[in-house]
Amino acid sequence: MTVLKQTHQHSHQRPHDRGPTGHALPPMTVAEAFEAVVDGPLPLRFTAYDGSTAGPADAAVSLHLRTPRGAAYIATAPGDLGLARAYVSGDLDIEGAHPGDPYPVLAAMGSIRFQVPGPRTLAAIARALGSGVLHPPPPPPQEALPRWRRVAEGLRHSKTRDAEAIHHHYDVSNAFYEKVLGPSMTYTCACYPHEAATLEEAQENKYRLVFDKLRLKEGDRLLDIGCGWGGMVRYAARRGVRAIGATLSREQAAWAQRAIEEEGLADLAEVRFSDYRDVPETGFDAVSSIGLTEHIGVKQYPSYFRSIKARLRDGGLLLNHCITRPDNRRTSTGAFIDRYVFPDGELTGSGTIIAAMQDVGLEVRHEENLREHYALTLAGWCRNLVDSWDQCVEEVGEATARVWGLYMAGSRYGFETNVVQLHQVLAVKLDGRGDAHLPLRPWWGG
Repeated sequence: MTVLKQTHQHSHQRPHDRGPTGHALPPMTVAEAFEAVVDGPLPLRFTAYDGSTAGPADAAVSLHLRTPRGAAYIATAPGDLGLARAYVSGDLDIEGAHPGDPYPVLAAMGSIRFQVPGPRTLAAIARALGSGVLHPPPPPPQEALPRWRRVAEGLRHSKTRDAEAIHHHYDVSNAFYEKVLGPSMTYTCACYPHEAATLEEAQENKYRLVFDKLRLKEGDRLLDIGCGWGGMVRYAARRGVRAIGATLSREQAAWAQRAIEEEGLADLAEVRFSDYRDVPETGFDAVSSIGLTEHIGVKQYPSYFRSIKARLRDGGLLLNHCITRPDNRRTSTGAFIDRYVFPDGELTGSGTIIAAMQDVGLEVRHEENLREHYALTLAGWCRNLVDSWDQCVEEVGEATARVWGLYMAGSRYGFETNVVQLHQVLAVKLDGRGDAHLPLRPWWGG
């Protein structure tokens, strides 16, 4: 999932690169070097380790570059990856916002456009930052291998590599997730019945919406793939549905099974540490896939939806809930997300998902975009992180806590500005005569 708008670069030279004398520019401060690569006025304050400053003195938010290593991170990996490396490592600090919710800083940075300076300015920047800036420092330990290294070490979206990617993101710490996600332990977009609803009310409403769209009733059988900590499985089991969940996170599966047993639902519910492709049962009345498709890969959509169709009975329903792009071009999630959050993640538009469903013979009956709901959900998670910051840092370390604050706040900005969306698509497996066995009009509430 992309969480930060990628910076734009322009190739035109700044006016002071076009002087007639050909002489080298005078030495720059670090702040002047930063200004030189920004096209237009800075919307925030920038301060640096050499005491230099740039941007409006009365800005509500600011960046402080603490070390030459931070400058090297930014110079050797321009854009969101370099900034993230400097921030996660503690070489770049934010002021005017909490690290658990740096949204105000990211929103201010959304208008920044970077440019490639002319050769004389580049030389002056190099002198200002020192020769070491051209040598990339080792990345923070929270960073995953670059994609080319992961490709060399395993086929993308093989079972082994998918398991490793899920482990990187979800096996951080159940105690950490309990603080950030709240009592529901639900790490997917909520559905807010109104803007004043609490995060927990909205998550409960999301499960209600999925349950109702799937027309589940007591005695039915549900398969929830990519089930997380088992929220949907337990919601269905409380209503008499026999539910199986599958997750590639061992820690999620263990937490979910304990929760199932503590609620007395073991006769109806089960969460397995398993790839969805290894679930042997078929004939389910419904399949829910909530937040899994982002990890599948566009090339795997046909086999993914064929696998789901094969597990449904005739007339069975599928609810696919996932993050999408506002267009149907196939794109990666961006360098920061790929290295720090979702290795191998891949997004496309809802049209591509719908087409893939249709191409395997599923009939699409309804789709809706919950983009604004995800922005509200992320704001709620950030509030939780801020409120429990000290405990979260104690649990996973400040660098990892910074990753999560940056990722969630940036994601919120992305959903608010239509960089990413969240679509629910409802489809049915027709019987041999082409009948869906469904009511003529939608049967669920909003």
